[in-house]
Amino acid sequence: MALQCGIVGLPNVGKSTLFNALSSAKAEAANFPFCTIEPNVGVVTVPDRRLQILENLVNPQRVMPTVIEFVDIAGLVKGASKGEGLGNKFLANIREVDAIIHVIRCFNDDNIVHVAGGVDPVFDKEVIDTELQLKDLESVEKKIQRLEKIAKSGDAKARKELEILNRFKQALTDGKNARAVEVEKEDLEAVRDLHLLTIKPVLYVANVDEGSIQSGNEFVTQLREKVKEENAEVIVLCAALEAQIAEFEDADEKAMFLSEYGLEESGLNRLIAAAYALLDLITYFTAGVQEVRAWTIKKGWKAPQAAGVIHTDFERGFIKAEVIKLTEYEKFKSEAACRENGKIAIEGKEYVVQDGDIMHFRFNV
Repeated sequence: MALQCGIVGLPNVGKSTLFNALSSAKAEAANFPFCTIEPNVGVVTVPDRRLQILENLVNPQRVMPTVIEFVDIAGLVKGASKGEGLGNKFLANIREVDAIIHVIRCFNDDNIVHVAGGVDPVFDKEVIDTELQLKDLESVEKKIQRLEKIAKSGDAKARKELEILNRFKQALTDGKNARAVEVEKEDLEAVRDLHLLTIKPVLYVANVDEGSIQSGNEFVTQLREKVKEENAEVIVLCAALEAQIAEFEDADEKAMFLSEYGLEESGLNRLIAAAYALLDLITYFTAGVQEVRAWTIKKGWKAPQAAGVIHTDFERGFIKAEVIKLTEYEKFKSEAACRENGKIAIEGKEYVVQDGDIMHFRFNV
């Protein structure tokens, strides 16, 4: 299951520069609004040191990491919810993604124009929020109008949905995002068909100058204070620097470059890890001489569901799963040695897969 994150933000905040660093696709990065007209999609492999460990132990013919998709979406401007700029296109594109990576400019540079005339991360965030909220409010109000007549006829389900929809309407009217509305999980069915923009999980990226990647700056402080109420994470990175880091093919050279800036890993690695955590995703592995492979699943999935990401037949005809913990694999060096030492657990349909499990499925269809 490929996770798709939409990179959004005002024009000239560094979205396309970040996207270019993330993927091998090269979106045009230019000093004017709307240089990204069509959404660019980059497929990025997810870095995972556990794959390297398994590769060294198994020596497979190939290694297949899991991937994450990033979509670089055209810059948004004030009035987008009413069709200003590329508003309607932007809003249609963002509906398709699983999560939002909101890039916010947190650096001064007289050579790069800011659409609002000055750097103000709180203003930038609020512009995006407001436009998405207005579009969501429009969607909610339309559904309320459709349901009101049905509810008046005595339909209990319609009355319940109306109650939930009005809670979302009030929050959006008050300038809050839909994700801030506290409802029971089953109540979300009332808005599921609306594909609300502000209900999607969000991760904020503070794009700073090179001198601020270690300790941040006043703009980052302002942004963190603003998003505190959302309990959202802020990743601090320098998109321009990440673009340079991405050019290194030699691991030692990359490590040396990072150390010059006092960094242990790239900001992109932290961003990818944070995006995974944002959607409650974990990884399990299959390991054999032909292939060592990482598979992405939702946290809490049981063994048959996890098997289904390999092939639907695996889930349909699931019998059992053989599970090895990575620490045991490292200790005993091979699957055969793990079996001899009783370190392969036989799990049934109720087993909840854990992050890092090495699994082999038995099935019959």
